[in-house]
Amino acid sequence: MSVAELTRELVAIPSHEDETAVGDVLEQWLRRETAAAVTRDDAGNVIARKGEGAETLALVGHHDVVEPAASQVAGDEDEYVVEERDGRLYGRGTADMKGAVAAAAIAFRDSEVPRTSSGRTQSDDAEPAGELVFASFVGEEVGGVGARHAIDQGFAPEYAIVGEGSTGYSAPGVTDVAVAHKGRRGSTITARGERAHASEQEAGENAIYRATDAVEIVRDLEPPSVEVAGETLEGSAVVTEIEGGTAMNVVPDRCEITVDERTVPGERAALEAVEDLAGVEWVIDQDLPPMQCDDDAFARTVLEAADAVQPETPALVTKPHATDAGWLAAAGTECVVCGAAEPGEAHTDDESVSIAVLERCAELYRRAAERWPR
Repeated sequence: MSVAELTRELVAIPSHEDETAVGDVLEQWLRRETAAAVTRDDAGNVIARKGEGAETLALVGHHDVVEPAASQVAGDEDEYVVEERDGRLYGRGTADMKGAVAAAAIAFRDSEVPRTSSGRTQSDDAEPAGELVFASFVGEEVGGVGARHAIDQGFAPEYAIVGEGSTGYSAPGVTDVAVAHKGRRGSTITARGERAHASEQEAGENAIYRATDAVEIVRDLEPPSVEVAGETLEGSAVVTEIEGGTAMNVVPDRCEITVDERTVPGERAALEAVEDLAGVEWVIDQDLPPMQCDDDAFARTVLEAADAVQPETPALVTKPHATDAGWLAAAGTECVVCGAAEPGEAHTDDESVSIAVLERCAELYRRAAERWPR
């Protein structure tokens, strides 16, 4: 089975609200096509392992998707629409990221586990140099549910290639290697006051006024930045929602604002400063961690594999979006992000991916897997 065929099969299976069916297909495919040890954990993650050794390299993806557009669902709603046009596959999940999951599965099937003796690659009679893992998680689109569950259950590879999009960053069509990405922290600032009649506002305490004081603090913050791979990865913090008040003639006793913060490896914006205001509380609702690869040898090995499979010259780059690489990195795994999706494709009504780039990624993953550990 080719990477395009497996992608089509996976994409056609709905996995917005329930990933069970597509997980079943992945599990069955791995059991049929490989001799690996395949498991399915309580969350629904599909994990396959082969080889053994001191270090583990994981090829990581996720098989859940965001809600499809009406045009991406077949009439009976039991199947997603998958179409091929001009060398691309169109459909929900083609880019984000069942295409890369298929490429990783093909690479896992076709990879020969490196064998070593005294630190040097030798014949097949030598001991395996390390373990190769395929992992496709559930719940990435809703906060990394599957990755967090796997980590809690002991999933701890030393290295991981996460197949989220990295194509088209340094130049159109080039599959690059992302060595860092931003995280996302979402939080709520709640201001409380005292209700009063608007004609006697001095008798109360206006919660909206307290909230606007908090907004000014957010606006004046200088989010941190970090230099990675010759790029400046900059954080941000922006107020995105505000809700307060009950009637035109009532001084409000409560007002909420939400803040979207894009984080970078290292320091965070000092949003806790709003709690110095009277009657103001700050609560973190979601915190998707950023990622930075600190193992230059690993990053260069993946970059060399990327360079070998395409005529253009790829680069080490940074990525603006949070991925499951953040959870893995926070748990101690050295990660890079490398995949077929291009900027602007994920979550769109006409989501698509290049078949040629999927094939490229499958070969890229295979080459990297056979050269690491080393």
